[in-house]
Amino acid sequence: MDQGPVPGMPQAGAPEGGDVSTEAIREELTRILNSHEFRTSKRSQDFLRYVVENTLQGHTDLLKERTIGIDVFGRSTSYEPSDDATVRVKAGDVRKRLGIYYAEQGARDPVRIELPAGTYVPQFRRADHSGGGQTEKPKIDESSTETQGHHEAPKRPSRAWIAALIAGLICVAAAMWWQHSRPATVMDQFWAPVLKGTSPVSLCVAFVPVFGLDRPSDSKTATRVDDFVSLTDQFVGGGDLIATSRLSAMLARMDHPYRLRVGNDVSFDDLRTSPAILIGYSYTRWKEISSQLRYFIDASHNPVMITDSGRPTQFALPNLPPDRRTNEDYAIVTRVFHPDTHAMLVELAGVTQYGTDAAADLVTNADLLAEALHGAPRDWQGKNLQLVLHVKVISGTPSSPKVVAANFW
Repeated sequence: MDQGPVPGMPQAGAPEGGDVSTEAIREELTRILNSHEFRTSKRSQDFLRYVVENTLQGHTDLLKERTIGIDVFGRSTSYEPSDDATVRVKAGDVRKRLGIYYAEQGARDPVRIELPAGTYVPQFRRADHSGGGQTEKPKIDESSTETQGHHEAPKRPSRAWIAALIAGLICVAAAMWWQHSRPATVMDQFWAPVLKGTSPVSLCVAFVPVFGLDRPSDSKTATRVDDFVSLTDQFVGGGDLIATSRLSAMLARMDHPYRLRVGNDVSFDDLRTSPAILIGYSYTRWKEISSQLRYFIDASHNPVMITDSGRPTQFALPNLPPDRRTNEDYAIVTRVFHPDTHAMLVELAGVTQYGTDAAADLVTNADLLAEALHGAPRDWQGKNLQLVLHVKVISGTPSSPKVVAANFW
């Protein structure tokens, strides 16, 4: 590993000969990626790691918006930055996270990694802490102790220690002030109506209809319809399970109580008494509620599609195979104050499990949510909303969803 200084990097404020070694830069990168500001966003970690490593390796020519979109965010080779602001939005977010990190946890780090506005090439410099005002430790008059029969004079806290204590208290106070006064994030704004108050959120998952083959395994006779038995109230879809995991982890991070309710454990009275998040299969378990909304997954159509006020749309899966393994999916994200339940409802549902998984990823990922609501009305925070998502499925894994239709009211 090259441990030498990084040539050509601005060294503002660095002491003479203060070029930063690649080892020091990578150590600082590790500290940043492990900080609270970056642990909560894998996309921010991936972005910063990519631009730093390519700069250290002399590949700054790769740090262009289109290249970053393809390499970091999995965009296709036909990706056009003019149609997708993902990289620009993420770069701005990384700059904010770096600012917060160096204002608090990283304030005394020996090295600083910065991402100047207007470029994706980071800069590295040694931090200048010379203005910290370290006070020389007061000298003890040893002769005075000798004249007192070798009894030590009472020790008083040094001025440097007092200054450090005061500085620490100021930092704690500043952190507390920032925590309470920081602007609400898109994630805060989306979930605020649902998490208002202290009532536990009902996290509701439906059972999936499954049929089992009830016949001896060594039977030689042809399989008949009567050989299949409905296994009711036993199975939850894989996408629903992943979505539930994402949401429960988010609620735990937000320190908000929730109750997991599965299948028939969910009653209409439950939905009347507390906010709820309904996961998956809206056209079966949640049909009575979601069919009243503008966008609805209607399984009565062939092919299955998302309808718009009952009318057919292009949001359909005409080639959906019987085993429901598909290379694309559609999903709906709904957040509404429902007139029947008189409580806040969030519904996340895909035509298949892939869409449900992607919808949950969207509402629990600050970066994806900010991108999805980029063109929303200015006052969207206080409105009901529905987002229709299109999801590409690659090797059985849903990619980042794209909003193809939206309704705010």
